[in-house]
Amino acid sequence: MATKTLIGAIAMAILTVTCTDGNAESPSVYRATLAETGQKTKEVSTEEVKQILGDGSAILLDTRSPAEFEAGHIPGARHLDGPAAGHVAAVERLVNGDKSKPLVLYCNGPYCQASRRLADQLIAAEYTQVRRYQLGIPVWRALGGPVAIELGGIARVVGADQTAVLLDARPPTEFAKGTLAGARNLPADEFAAGQVTKIPLPDDDFNRRVIIFGRDAAQARQLADLMGRRPWHNVGYFPGAFEALAVKLRDR
Repeated sequence: MATKTLIGAIAMAILTVTCTDGNAESPSVYRATLAETGQKTKEVSTEEVKQILGDGSAILLDTRSPAEFEAGHIPGARHLDGPAAGHVAAVERLVNGDKSKPLVLYCNGPYCQASRRLADQLIAAEYTQVRRYQLGIPVWRALGGPVAIELGGIARVVGADQTAVLLDARPPTEFAKGTLAGARNLPADEFAAGQVTKIPLPDDDFNRRVIIFGRDAAQARQLADLMGRRPWHNVGYFPGAFEALAVKLRDR
């Protein structure tokens, strides 16, 4: 999504803010929804999605294509196999036929129809607890939410986006022994401790795609969470080991 469109979506969300605690005097963009009228399913806010991911109170479903999911998704989200026409059946398999299972669907934001369409189909199929995070992946990113990017997505980005920046979250000693071609070192532990004075990223384009990897998923996620409090908002991390990523890119 273009920066101008993204800003417009966030502004819309703020103007139509819905607070989870019902307190209209304390609006927050993190508690915002689109507040759509005439919808068959309720919406959830960014704050609620974070809570759901923390307590496991619902299944978060990414309703986009496999390629889009690979290129960046909310960590912990599940993806449905097969074409869109088979997604209702895929959900039934996922929940083992339990149509009362709490579900939250998301897609590419306010102007994307994928989550709305599947939500309506699930309601028609008598699912009873279906909600949508209609602000979707663009606003999740803009509000500092971490995004996971899979091996296939990284391979495509490296091949197609020559402006993308790879950040290695490992310590300098490990970085010096070998890293990915063109990668820059930003040690997660040193960054967390406030020991980094200069982030090795361009400060003239905060929309630059940034892909973080580390020794393992935990180290990459640590740096991704820290970057969520910085102005670069097109950041994803690889939820796996450095060795697996190195093999994938070497074998391309």
